[in-house]
Amino acid sequence: IAAANVVDVSKECAADPDYLLTPEKLLDWEAEHGKIEPGTWLLMRTDWSKRSVEDFLNYAEDGPHTPGPSVDCMKFLADERDILGFGVETVGTDAGQAFAFDPAFPAHHLMHGNNKFGLASLTNLDQLPPKGAVIVAAPLKIVNGSGSPLRVIALTS
Repeated sequence: IAAANVVDVSKECAADPDYLLTPEKLLDWEAEHGKIEPGTWLLMRTDWSKRSVEDFLNYAEDGPHTPGPSVDCMKFLADERDILGFGVETVGTDAGQAFAFDPAFPAHHLMHGNNKFGLASLTNLDQLPPKGAVIVAAPLKIVNGSGSPLRVIALTS
């Protein structure tokens, strides 16, 4: 349970399915909405959840093409903002082409590898304000596993 920061990059993602969230974009967002506080969620609104199943996966011969965080973005959030976790509307917390990044899959490597949480396949982020919502994410109890299905609930005033 923690406060949410919702960064709307839906227009950028509509124009470029391989859009990468950067520290510069986050600093611009903070200039308008205030600093991302430690222990909060950072949610990347892409409107990807509004796509059909085929368009949601957006798979091509060279792999999936879905937006996500850049390597520098994950370093920034883990090291300089100490967030609780990172959430997306896509099928995974990394960009579709993140297998080719250095390191590969930076959300998994840098965030989840530092005991930060990841939320994928979120919906209705367009209904949340940039700041002010509270996220409740209660995972199932698992043993010796790395993930769990869960229902994420957002509370707003």
